Amino acid sequence: MPLRGRVAVVTGAARGVGQALAERLSRMGLRVALVGREEETLRRAAASLPSPSMCVEADVTDRTALDRAARQVADRFGPASVLVANAGIAAGGPFSRTPAELWQRVIDVNLIGSANTVRAFLPQLALTHGYFLQIASTAAFGSAPMMSAYCASKAGAESFAQALRGEVEPDGIAVGIAYLHWTGTDMISGIDDHPVLRALRQNQPWFARRVHSPAQVADWLTTGIIHRAHHVYAPPWLRWCQPLRPLFPALVTRTTRRELRARSRTELATDIGVLGAGGRADWNAYVGETDIEDRPDR
Repeated sequence: MPLRGRVAVVTGAARGVGQALAERLSRMGLRVALVGREEETLRRAAASLPSPSMCVEADVTDRTALDRAARQVADRFGPASVLVANAGIAAGGPFSRTPAELWQRVIDVNLIGSANTVRAFLPQLALTHGYFLQIASTAAFGSAPMMSAYCASKAGAESFAQALRGEVEPDGIAVGIAYLHWTGTDMISGIDDHPVLRALRQNQPWFARRVHSPAQVADWLTTGIIHRAHHVYAPPWLRWCQPLRPLFPALVTRTTRRELRARSRTELATDIGVLGAGGRADWNAYVGETDIEDRPDR
């Protein structure tokens, strides 16, 4: 698939993996549209790219905003050939203590937002016989305590992409799923503040504890995009974990049980919150738009 001169759309492109991937695709000669929540950060990211680029401030849970973004991309660059659903947030803490609005927001951004993104750009991908890449996570392999919304959303996003693949392949559209492990974004620094999640990482084999830079992950993702891969593993050794997936939930539970028992409910509840600057930006914007603080169920 010759990509030079084609159009790529990346959501969640203001920082982290999304920004690094936008830069990598731009250096390959693609025209890149960056979609995200933080307009000023998006503008700076777009301005730094070597190829023609544009940015669109849009909430992926807002179908109207995404439809508008799709029209803007088509009007300026033409139809998209590559679409990457990267936008995502995470919240840590016990399910019973996490506000219902926050828990649902993680699901809405990571799962519903991906579906909304595809719905808006699917007609363009049909025109170009393009490629859609869903960013998932090893959280889909084995669900971790204190991260129920994130794990549920990533498992759902994986299942959504698998179902979509069978529907759109007859139209010449390829669908890939990217499994990301520990990646050096601001979300990871937040995870290390949680004792249970920190213990989960520390009890993994040495090679599995390694944190990979967003630039390295973007290289792996780009290779997958070039080859229209059904599965992209970041790092590549994750492909050998697929046959072992039935074992992971029990292993994760065994690893974290000790940390959960060692801490009181009150202590665990102090760790509730959105992880990372990008997640906090989305949550703060959402709170401002919906006046959640004034709701009686907050």
